[in-house]
Amino acid sequence: MLQGDHMGMTLTVLDLDTENLGYFGHCAKHAFHLQQCAKCDLLHYPPTTTCPFCGNPEQTWTPVEGRGTVYSYAEVHHAIQPGFKGHTPYMVLLVELDTQKGKPTEHDALRVVGNFVTPDGEMAPPEMVKTIGIGSRMRMVFRDVSEGLSLPMWTLDEAADQPATPWRYAQE
Repeated sequence: MLQGDHMGMTLTVLDLDTENLGYFGHCAKHAFHLQQCAKCDLLHYPPTTTCPFCGNPEQTWTPVEGRGTVYSYAEVHHAIQPGFKGHTPYMVLLVELDTQKGKPTEHDALRVVGNFVTPDGEMAPPEMVKTIGIGSRMRMVFRDVSEGLSLPMWTLDEAADQPATPWRYAQE
């Protein structure tokens, strides 16, 4: 069982199958890896027992650059978990990775969920939350929860060109 303190709450990963052990093992080293199918050669997320594209069970872990573009987001104003209440509004991002974009079809991509955080892994403050939206360029950072448990998160990629006005839902 992987367990740690995340924002004052106990985070537990109970299902430690081969896929979760591999995924969280790489994250603990601050290295993002995804499973790659030995038959069709496609990467996929989240970790699973067989390739979602061809059903092949043989897979290897492949390092993937954690950079991409915000595909969608949720801006949370009413946190239901106690640890998040002091950080509202916060954002949960769905980031489309640059890797394998448009495969196996033009509508497919690797999209990874994570919170929007500062470069050092702290929840982004409200003034940062207002600056990003769909189209913002992000890079992955890891937040250490305990020994052997780190969570992938997203922060603004300051080295990348950013859209002048990323798309956002109407503001209050």
